[in-house]
This record gives sequence, C-alpha cells and structure tokens, in this order.
Amino acid sequence: MRPAALDWEIDNCTIGRAMAILGERWTVVVLREVFNGVRRFDDMRERTGIPRQVLTNRLAGLVGQGVLRREPYREPGARLRHEYRLTDKGLDLWPVLVAVLEWGDRYLADPEGPPLETAHRDCGAPVRAVLRCAAGHEVADPREVLPRPGPGARRRA
Repeated sequence: MRPAALDWEIDNCTIGRAMAILGERWTVVVLREVFNGVRRFDDMRERTGIPRQVLTNRLAGLVGQGVLRREPYREPGARLRHEYRLTDKGLDLWPVLVAVLEWGDRYLADPEGPPLETAHRDCGAPVRAVLRCAAGHEVADPREVLPRPGPGARRRA
C-alpha cells in the first residue's frame, strides 16, 4: 500500500526548517550549555572544547534566528562583552532537549548512569517529556499518533 504522506509536498515542512537551525551537533551543545546557565563565550569554549570560530558561528546563527539574544556585561576593569540568553523562542526548545536527554539516557548513558538529571525546582521530582493530545490524553506509544496534513499542507502536483 502506498503511504498517504507521498501525496503531500514537504518543501514547507517545519521539521525540516527546525533542523536547518538545530541539526548540527554543536548547536545543540550550545543550547545545552545556555539551558545549564553557561552563558558566556569563554565559559562555553572552555567547558565544551568547541573551536572558537565554530562557537562564534553557532551563537551568531542562534541569535540571528531569534533563539538567543545578546546581553551586554562588563567585568570590573574589562571591556564590554556579551553573554547569551534564551528568548521565548529558545525557551520553547526545552521540551525538545529534555526528550533528547531522555533518549540519550536510555540508549547511550555509561553503566554508572546519566551524567545529568533534571528535577522540578518546586518538589525535586525528575522532569520527563510527556506527549499529550489537545484533549489531554497521554500518548505513550508513537503508534498512537496519526500524522495527517495540516492547514498549510499542499498536495503534490
């Protein structure tokens, strides 16, 4: 049987567009660092080992896409510099990173366990990525989800 997805164009696919921004390893590493509170260029470079030009390019790209914003700061006696803060668009990526973290913990963690955990600030319980439909039903199995054309879908010619 022919998959119904073949009847629809993919040139306006939002997954493809998102991955054009996020799909490179160092970009996700930069986002991990900013979500962990590491906001300054030199701190990111020291902690991750990202080559200077690669880090410059990734930060510029994330700022250009509106995921991060530059905030000026000045250490006493030093020149004006910038740190990187998440915008609302950037903060909306948190569930994506939690899902990637959970996947990595499940399939790629060392035998001792994962190196990072996320906990709810108020109660201390672990934070998990959970899928729910708009009616509030938890979706535990990907086979429970039906991909279908959205309002911006275009039929293939």
